[in-house]
Amino acid sequence: MSFSRVRLAALSAVTCWPALAFAQAAPTSLPLKLAPKPTTSAITPADLMTRVYIFADDSLMGREVGTEYHLKATAYIEREVRRLGLQPGGDNGTFFQNIQVNSHPLAKDNTLTADGKTFRAWTDYVPRDNRVFGPVKSIDGAEIVYGGAITPSDPSKMISPTAAAGKFVVISLPTGPDGKPMWGNFRQQLTAYYVRSVGIAVVGLEVMDDATRAALREALVTLDSDDEPQIPVFMYVTNQMAQDLLGAPLAGLRPGAGGKKLQGNLKWENVPAPGRNVVAILPGSDPKLKAQYVAIGAHNDHVGFNHTPVDHDSLRAFNTVVRPKGADDPNRPATDAEMKKIRQIIDSLRKIHPPRPDSIFNGADDDGSGSMAVLEIAEALATGPVKPKRSIIFVWHAGEEKGLWGSAYFTDHPTIPRDSIVAQLNMDMVGRGTANDEKDGGPGYVQLIGSKRLSTELGKIVDASAKTQPTPMRIDYTYDANGHPQQYYCRSDHYEYARYGIPIAFFSTGGHRDYHQQTDEPQYIDYDQLSRVTNFVKDVALKVADLDHRVVVDKPKPDPKGQCVQ
Repeated sequence: MSFSRVRLAALSAVTCWPALAFAQAAPTSLPLKLAPKPTTSAITPADLMTRVYIFADDSLMGREVGTEYHLKATAYIEREVRRLGLQPGGDNGTFFQNIQVNSHPLAKDNTLTADGKTFRAWTDYVPRDNRVFGPVKSIDGAEIVYGGAITPSDPSKMISPTAAAGKFVVISLPTGPDGKPMWGNFRQQLTAYYVRSVGIAVVGLEVMDDATRAALREALVTLDSDDEPQIPVFMYVTNQMAQDLLGAPLAGLRPGAGGKKLQGNLKWENVPAPGRNVVAILPGSDPKLKAQYVAIGAHNDHVGFNHTPVDHDSLRAFNTVVRPKGADDPNRPATDAEMKKIRQIIDSLRKIHPPRPDSIFNGADDDGSGSMAVLEIAEALATGPVKPKRSIIFVWHAGEEKGLWGSAYFTDHPTIPRDSIVAQLNMDMVGRGTANDEKDGGPGYVQLIGSKRLSTELGKIVDASAKTQPTPMRIDYTYDANGHPQQYYCRSDHYEYARYGIPIAFFSTGGHRDYHQQTDEPQYIDYDQLSRVTNFVKDVALKVADLDHRVVVDKPKPDPKGQCVQ
C-alpha cells in the first residue's frame, strides 16, 4: 500500500513532525524454504503459500519499479497467465503495458556558486532529487536565508513558510542531549512546510553515514508528468558550505538571517527505466455481455532494499512494542519501560538463533498477498467448469508504492474501453488480519473500503457475499469513514478507477508491525485467512459478472483530475 497519492495539496497538508528514529531494523526467522508444488484449480492455502514464497523471495530484491527485479517479478506473473491460457490485454498483443518510467541520475556538470565560491556535488553537497513530488524549481539567483534548526515538536521556532517563499533555505539539524547534531530524514516534512521556497539545504553532511551517501547516489525513478506543480530542490550540505552560503558561522545566527545569492541549477539526466503493468483477460461466456469487464487488481511492486542491513529480530521487537502498525506509526524513541519489553523479546529470540542481518523489503503482504490472490482467482476462473458471463480483466499494477503510477496510467490509457469496466475489485495487503495484528482480527476478518461510495448495489453484493462464505467474513468498515486519518480510500490502486466513476471495492486485512519493513516476509502470512479473502473476492467478482445489468452507479462521481478526498 502506498503512503499517499502525492499531489501538492497532500504535501501542503503535512503539518505533523514525527520524532527522530533510533530503531535498528532486520529479519526474525528466515523464510521457510519449501519446494514449489504445482498449483491447482481450487484456491487453497497451499497454492497461495507456493506463490507468495516465489513472489516475495529474496532474489526479487523487493520488486521496486524501475529495476530489473520488477521485470523478474512481472515476468513470473506473465508466465503464469500465459500458461493458464488467458488472453493478452497489454500493448501490441502482449500481456505487458509499459508505463513511462524514467531514471534521473545527476548530470556530471553540476556545480553551484555563491559570491565566487564553487561547490561540487558529492563533496560539498549531496542532492536529494525531490521530483518524486513533482518537477523541481530553479534555484539560480535565489536569495539564501537561514531557517534555524529543525524542531520536530515545534516548527514555529524556524522561519515561517511565508518568510521562506521564493528563497533558498538553509536549515540546521536538531541537537541531542550531548550537543551533537541528530540525523533524521526530514525531507518530506521540510518540503511540505517550505513548499513555497525554491530550495532547502540541511546542514550536517558530515554526520551522514557512507551507506546513506551511497543510497542517495542512486538515480531516482519517476513517472514524469507535465501537470505536477514544481517542488523545492532538496540537498544536504557541509557546515563549511553552509557558512559560505550565509557569509557567517552558523553558531549565533538567528533564524531569518540573510546570506548571499546562489548561482546555478541542479541538472538531472532523463533515462527510460523499466515499469510495466501485467494485463490478462478471461473472455466472458455471454455474447451480449462479454464486451463488458469486471476488473480485478493488485500491485506488483514493492519498495526494494536498503544498503545497510538491519537485524530482523531487533526491528520486529521494536515495532511490536513501539510501532504496531509499522510505517503507519510514528518512528519515535522507545521509553525505558518499552525498551525493557523490547529487550525481553530480543533475548528470547536470541536463545533460538543468532542475529541475522537483512536489507530486503520482501513485501510478502504488501502486496505479494494481493498479487498472488489475483493470480489464484485467474487460475480458478480460467480452469473452472463455468465461465463468468462478463469478461474479467486482471491487472497487476506497477508503481503503486511510488504514487499509484500503474493504475493511473492504465485508467488514463486503458487497453479496453474504459466505459466497458463495470466494477473494479482491488486487493492490497490481504494476508494478515489475525488478533495479533488487529484488535478485532481473526478468521474471516476483512476491511472494506469504498464499496458503497459510488454504488449502493455493489456494496449490497459485497455484504451478501460475505455472509455466504464457509467462514462468514466479518467486515470492518472503520477505515471507510469519511475523513479517516489513514486515508486508505486514496492510497491504493482502486481510486484511479473510482475517479472515473467506476464502482470499486477495496479489500484488505489491515496494517501490522511489518508494514514497509524488512520483516514483511512470507512466514508471517496467514495462508488460511488469505485463502478465505481470495475466495470471497472471487465470489463477488462472479456475482457482478453474472448480473443481468451493469452495477448501478447512484452516487456522485469525483473529478477525474481532482484531489482524492476520503
